Amino acid sequence: MPGPLLENLRGTRTEQRPVWLMRQAGRYLPEYRELRSEKGGFLELVYDSEAASEVTLQPIRRFGFDGAILFSDILIVPHALGMDLWFEAGEGPRLAPPLIDGAWQKLEKAFHHFDPVYRTVELTKAQLSNDVTMLGFIGSPWTVATYMVAGQGSKDQGAARALAWRDPEAFQSLVDAIEAASLEYLIGQIDAGAEAVQLFDSWAGSLSPSQFERWVIAPNARIAAAIHEARPGIPVIGFPKGAESKLPAYARETGVDAVGIDETTDPVWIASQLPSGMPVQGNLDPMLLLAGGKELDAQVGQICDAFADRPHVFNLGHGIDKNTPIAHVEHLLKVLRG
Repeated sequence: MPGPLLENLRGTRTEQRPVWLMRQAGRYLPEYRELRSEKGGFLELVYDSEAASEVTLQPIRRFGFDGAILFSDILIVPHALGMDLWFEAGEGPRLAPPLIDGAWQKLEKAFHHFDPVYRTVELTKAQLSNDVTMLGFIGSPWTVATYMVAGQGSKDQGAARALAWRDPEAFQSLVDAIEAASLEYLIGQIDAGAEAVQLFDSWAGSLSPSQFERWVIAPNARIAAAIHEARPGIPVIGFPKGAESKLPAYARETGVDAVGIDETTDPVWIASQLPSGMPVQGNLDPMLLLAGGKELDAQVGQICDAFADRPHVFNLGHGIDKNTPIAHVEHLLKVLRG
């Protein structure tokens, strides 16, 4: 029998509301910090399959979440497409050369970077009980493209947005390359044991409506359709952070099985706008989990009430903050599970 998370993603509301947290494997856990200090850099940890599997399993052992999310990074795809990838301490990821003109064709593909990630999925799935769902993921093409064009993260994704307007053919070519590599990567994760996958579009909120249609909805729709055709029965969660009023269109037009909702979205409003019975995931403010207190309990109740009539996976509106007290996570689970 599938666990409650997989059942909800497939459209069946269960008595037990499943829960997992984005970035649940990471820096707020002392066991993660200890392992990270032993292994060195972040990327070295990601490509060490045994260590990455251990990190993936750490929050499952500690909290008993209903889903285990692969410990990896959305920038594995540009690394596999031939860009240099490294992480600057305290500053985040760097990619070279920046594809400011969108020209990716001279890069030499290095798809062998996918192999240790597949092995991480295999090792992790083998250690999970049947009621815990193994989750794979990618960064959606628009979000990944913003890093590839600029060579790093940015506040407004200006370089990618400008290129998409200035030379849409070049940008389309880049998005197509990311899309093809991402699909191969997802299929590999699924074949290694992933039972559902999430499409992270972390920078979807920076686009105008017409650009959102082209660079967010369209490529995510193609990926979701291809997954459904190639691996029937594997749910796809779409998470377009910051989509706000564009979220209902995303839900209707991409064909994803479930939609993730960030903390800026009113759960009552979005519940009234989404297709009937569509599974949802979210949307507690990570800063409220950090703060704790009575307001945390109240907000958890309000979110659960808003989604009481449809399948709901409880989650944060984005990743857990590194300073979140473990006691607050334990309290959250107590409130949800009684």
